[in-house]
Amino acid sequence: MSTEIYDAIVVGAGHNGLTAAAYLARAGLSTLVLERREIVGGCCVTEEISPGCRASTTSYIASMLRPTVIRDLNLAAHGLRMVPCDPAILVAFQDDTVLPWWAERERALQEFRKISVRDAATFARIDDQLKKLARYLQPFFLEPPPDIGANGISGWMELLRASKRFRGISGEEVAQFVAFFTGSLGEFLDRNYESEKMKTLILANNVYGKHGGPYDNGSALGLLFHLLSGGEGEIQGFYGHVIGGMGSITQALASAAQKLGAKIRVSSPVARIDARNGRVHGVILEDGTEIRSKLVLSNADPKRTFLRLVEANELPEDFRQAICNIKMAGPCAKVNFVLSEEPRVKGMPREWPISQRSFFTLVPSLEFAQRCYDTAKFGDLPENLWVDCVVASNVDSTLAPAGKHIMTCFAQYVPYKLREGTWDEKRELLGDRVVKTIAQYAPNVPSSIVARQVLTPLDLERTYGLTEGNIFHGDLSLEQLFFMRPVPGWARYRTPIAGLYLCGAGAHPGGGVTGAPGCNAARQVLKDLKRGAA
Repeated sequence: MSTEIYDAIVVGAGHNGLTAAAYLARAGLSTLVLERREIVGGCCVTEEISPGCRASTTSYIASMLRPTVIRDLNLAAHGLRMVPCDPAILVAFQDDTVLPWWAERERALQEFRKISVRDAATFARIDDQLKKLARYLQPFFLEPPPDIGANGISGWMELLRASKRFRGISGEEVAQFVAFFTGSLGEFLDRNYESEKMKTLILANNVYGKHGGPYDNGSALGLLFHLLSGGEGEIQGFYGHVIGGMGSITQALASAAQKLGAKIRVSSPVARIDARNGRVHGVILEDGTEIRSKLVLSNADPKRTFLRLVEANELPEDFRQAICNIKMAGPCAKVNFVLSEEPRVKGMPREWPISQRSFFTLVPSLEFAQRCYDTAKFGDLPENLWVDCVVASNVDSTLAPAGKHIMTCFAQYVPYKLREGTWDEKRELLGDRVVKTIAQYAPNVPSSIVARQVLTPLDLERTYGLTEGNIFHGDLSLEQLFFMRPVPGWARYRTPIAGLYLCGAGAHPGGGVTGAPGCNAARQVLKDLKRGAA
């Protein structure tokens, strides 16, 4: 039996786990991070996919990494460097044209006016409205949701705290919130825009990793979610390339945590969280090593945490059932390439600087996207896919030697459970269909492929520990957000087991590379310790 004792143990060295560990160590707690893989980072990693060629194998663009976390942990001093994507979004169309969404407002509007003068004016008006609404939500990202179970004075204080965030909100804005949280993106775009290309461009900035097509209720939520600030400059709608790949974020977080005193162990899979009589006592590794602590923070998703790492008899049955009912079934995949030449996208101006040719989305229309989802939800792999392409080596030459190019592709709307066959049987079919889709827009790509890595939803589960391949640790839908995340009654990082906390994307505010759940969970732990409640 191990005699090791720590103040806190963090299960999983993904970006939220590392963030939580850094904050706990900064507060003076002896903190140990245990990672099942041989590298830190979880799904925010840079990995070699061919000799000398590295890619952001899973997450691929930095958008909402909290500025507070960047500053608090001084991540720039630990090597973090992000370069804004410009254009932030670019859609390539089947008529051999492209439509860029430039970061600078007037330049973007000039581009949109070529498509529709009316839509350009509509975009400016709606963008201002959306950014104002998003600013109401911004503070909630770095604080726990209201405690809806609080009674008496505590309950009133919780309501007061939440209501202060909406001081000055108008009745019209309340109505807009309701519409965006419950309505469909497609219907919103059809009501407001006349150009199919403008609608598709805005679609390309939404519904990533979510269940539901653009015409399903709740799909408009992404309009607000992606306008939260990110990067050191706290820019609303920020999109950034990370120099060194997404793994540079977690390498910086690991470095910061270790400098503050945290210890990190890789290749140390946790077999069980040791919980007895309603309290956590530490963890037991797969090799039998026992490590003691009165505080354990799990960066694993809720299903993996409570259905696999904690004994069933230590949890209330209604809580376990609620965890079982969390909607997962991840609807996306990744395909990463090493190419011998840069993709030549039809319609992409060759006079643009190479960095401006680094990010393009392939989705022909809203109707196409809806059909993809409707096909995938019944267990079939769509013949043609919605594919996001990032030629990361156009911005970061350190990822590949001269003459080689790194392209990472996110495929939207694939089934976790196939109606026929298995993902091991159909992995290469997925890769082939991604290549087929890209070839329609960049015909030189198939003949330039040097290496290909296909990550199906099943691979995301087996390799990266994402239950059902869900990149957000649970769907980002209205019934699984805010005080409903991960389940009602347990949205403030605590769990039914004293001393056990959830610090990953399955907790508020959800998925994406933000650091917010890790930061919030650590703050909750420290608050509970101060009150003697941890």
